[in-house]
Amino acid sequence: MTIRAQVQGVGHYLPKRVVPNSEFEATIDTSDEWIRSRSGIERRHFAANDETTSDMATKAAQNALHMAGIKASDIDAIIVATSTADLTFPSAATMVQAKLGMTTGFAFDVQAVCAGFVFALATANALIVSGQVNRVIVIGAETFSRIMDWSDRTTSVLFGDGAGALILEAVEGDGTNADRGILATDLNSDGRHKDILYVDGGVSTQSTGHLKMQGKEVFRHAVEKLASTAHTALAKVNLGSDDIDWIVPHQANLRIIKSTAQKMGVGLDRVVLTVQDHGNTSAASIPLALSVGVERGQIKPGNLIVTEAIGGGLAWGAVVLRW
Repeated sequence: MTIRAQVQGVGHYLPKRVVPNSEFEATIDTSDEWIRSRSGIERRHFAANDETTSDMATKAAQNALHMAGIKASDIDAIIVATSTADLTFPSAATMVQAKLGMTTGFAFDVQAVCAGFVFALATANALIVSGQVNRVIVIGAETFSRIMDWSDRTTSVLFGDGAGALILEAVEGDGTNADRGILATDLNSDGRHKDILYVDGGVSTQSTGHLKMQGKEVFRHAVEKLASTAHTALAKVNLGSDDIDWIVPHQANLRIIKSTAQKMGVGLDRVVLTVQDHGNTSAASIPLALSVGVERGQIKPGNLIVTEAIGGGLAWGAVVLRW
C-alpha cells in the first residue's frame, strides 16, 4: 500500500483593487509598454488598507474547502507559505485556523519567499505519507505591496497581492506514476546568494525594510535552477518532459517562464500563465495559478503537473503531482 497526498480542492482569493500598469506612470519613470516588454505583467491586485495576509489566506482556504465539499473541522493541519505575515508572531496559519473556526489540529508558517508554496507542499506531503495527518490545507498568501519601495521602478511594478489554497488528503494508491497525488519533490537552497534578492530590514535589526533585487542575476539563476529542479523531481519517478500535461510555474516574469519552458523542452501551450493578470504574488503565485487553471478548464483530473519556483535565499524547488 502506498499513501499519496491527493488534491481534493483548490481555491483562491484576489483583492478587489486592480492596479493597471498605467497607474504607475504618474509617480515613477515608467510606462505600460516598458513594464509589459520586460515582465509580461499588465495588471496586479493590491490589498485594501485593512486587509491582511491571513484575511486573504482564509478566503482562499474557504473556497478550497467549498470545492472539496468538506468542513474546516475535517482538517488536521494548516500550512501557510508567506513572507508577509500579519505579525512577527503568532503565525498567519494560526490566525487562519481561528478564522476558520478550527479548535483542533495544528498550524504553522513556512518562509521560503517565492519558493514557499513548493516547500509547504513538500512539507504537507511528508506529514501525510508519514501518517501524521490525514488532511492538510496548504496556502500561499502574500501582501507584497507592503514591502515595496515605490520609487524603484525595477521592483515596484512587478509584485501583487493575493492567496491560493490546496487541500491535500491521504489516499491509498498503487505506488505507480498513474496514482493521483504528489509523486515527487525536490528542494534546494544556497545562502551564498542572499544579496541578489532580499528585504533590507527585519525584527532583529529593529528596522522596516523594502524589497531589493538584482534583476539580471535573479534571471540568470532562475532559468538554470528551475529547469534543473523540475528535471530532478521528474527523474525521481522516471518521468520526463514529454509526460508533462501542464507546467504551473511561479509567476514571476514572463521571460523567465518562457526561457524555463524552452530549456525543459515544453511548449508554452502546456504552461499555465497568470502573471499578466496578477504580477508576482510570491508564495501565492502557484496556488493562484493552479486554481485559475482549474477554473479555466485547463487542468483536469489525471493531468501530470509540474510546479517549480525560486525565491530569495536563494531557495528553489519543484513538485510533480497528478491532479
